[in-house]
This record gives sequence, structure tokens and C-alpha cells, in this order.
Amino acid sequence: MNQAATVNDKKPNGGPRQAGKTDRLRPVEGAGKATPCVLAFTSGKGGVGKTNLVTNTALALARMGQRVLVLDADLGLANVDVLLGLMPRYSIKDVFSGQRSLPEIILDGPGGIRILPASSGVPELLDLSESEKLFLLTEMEALDEAVDVLLIDTAAGISDNVLYFNLAAQKRIVVVTPEPTSITDAYALMKVLMRRHQVRDFSILVNWAKNGQEAQKVYRQLSAVADRFLGLLSLDYLGFIPQDEAIPKAVRKQKAVLELFPDAASSRVFRDLAKTLTQSRCDGHADGNIKFFWRKLLQNP
Repeated sequence: MNQAATVNDKKPNGGPRQAGKTDRLRPVEGAGKATPCVLAFTSGKGGVGKTNLVTNTALALARMGQRVLVLDADLGLANVDVLLGLMPRYSIKDVFSGQRSLPEIILDGPGGIRILPASSGVPELLDLSESEKLFLLTEMEALDEAVDVLLIDTAAGISDNVLYFNLAAQKRIVVVTPEPTSITDAYALMKVLMRRHQVRDFSILVNWAKNGQEAQKVYRQLSAVADRFLGLLSLDYLGFIPQDEAIPKAVRKQKAVLELFPDAASSRVFRDLAKTLTQSRCDGHADGNIKFFWRKLLQNP
């Protein structure tokens, strides 16, 4: 199988929906402003390569002309900046304390992507006072005109922060590997989101699969368990990222594989993944700006 086409493999139980020309990841026009498409990359288990997926997908989208902002939402264990060899002077912690504005802490990454870095010791969002929440909402409004796509790299697991970042996103991409524990924990995450918050739509992206057959087996296992125990759950097979020795080589050099090894099998797949995402509809919200994302995030019960 040509690995460059792995993300576009047919769904195990049918073909992918054909997107129309208007189905693009560009923000949906709202009341005078555009709503960025908010995608949460999440997982039930740590160590599944999620941050690597986010950074390379962001770079691929940026090369397609999208204005991409990456939010490192693992507030206690920042990883995105480390993976790209960046050294932030400030983080969201400094915004919470009022020492810096949100635009001031943004890092410029490779290929024009921008990054909102996390930091150790940041208080959980639920601990913010109402005045702090409103302050953060005001800060986010300054980014309205500059973002087409907001990619959220959530922490792993089912903590409150993980759940709230998933609730605030328009699309939830669950990253899973062929390991049984990864599959089990991915199911647990979806179960909690569905039973507590009635979230039913997820996209499944298999990482480190040997081939399409193994990736689809993982999807079928996850889908079968979800159908049996959760009922009306919609799982979309987004595709898979193949095992590729170029990825750990790039990680050791603190570079995106797409940047360091553009002809690698995984790099071709990341470009395909970006194309697939740009062909999927991203529903807008009534508020029509990025501030809605934070309002939804911070005001969820």
C-alpha cells in the first residue's frame, strides 16, 4: 500500500464523505467576524505521540495557507515548545497573573505556525475567578483576526481540564495506538465525554500503525466496544500515521519531521491529513469570534 495515501484510506465500513468545494477549514463567517475552526487532539493514554501529530499537522496546514495557532493545553507539562526546540520567555501563567498579554506570549514556530505555550505550575482553569475568566476572554479577542485554525494539544486522560478542552472544540480527534491499553483508555475518555456531557462525535486517528490493515483493526475494535456499551456514538475513521524511523530522528533534533525529512513516509501522510481536514466542514458558533471558544471552555459546568 502506498503509505502516502494512508490518511485517505476508505473507512472500514464504507467510503469517506465527498466534500464539496465550500467545505473548507477556513473560519466560518459569523456576526461580523470569523470563527476559527477549533480542533482538539486528545487521548486517553499518554505517550501515544499526540504532540508530534499536532505540531506536524499544524505545519502542514500552515503550508496550505491556513493561519494556525497551537494551544499547548497540557497546563502542567508543556511539550510543544520542547518538541520544536523553542525556548519561551513567557507562558499562559504570565497571562493569568496579568504580567503579559496573550499576544505577547505567542511563539513563532516553523513554517509560520504560532504557539501558545503552557507552563508548569499554572492553576487549573476551574480555579480562576470570574474576573480572571473575563480578563482572559478579553485577551483572546485580540487574536480574532489572525487565526483560521486553532489546534489544541490536550493532556492525556480524563481530568477536568482534558474534558473541558474537548467540550470547547468543534471537532475532537482521538489519537490511539495499536496497544491494548491505548484502545481501552481511548474508550474510557469517550465514555466519560458522552455520559457526562452528551458528546457523541469523535474522529479516530491511529498512530504508529504498521499498515492500513492494522489501523483499521484498531478502529473496528474501538468502534465495536463503543457500539456495544455506549450506543449512539459516531466514530469517524480519520486514518493512520505509519511507523517511520524519521519521526524519532526528528524528535531527537527537536524538529518537525515534515520540516527535517519532507520526503519521509510520515511527512507525506501529514500532508494528506491536512488536506483531509481542510475538506471537512467546521461548524461555526453564533458569537462569530475566537472569544466564544474561551467562553465555552471557562463556563462549562
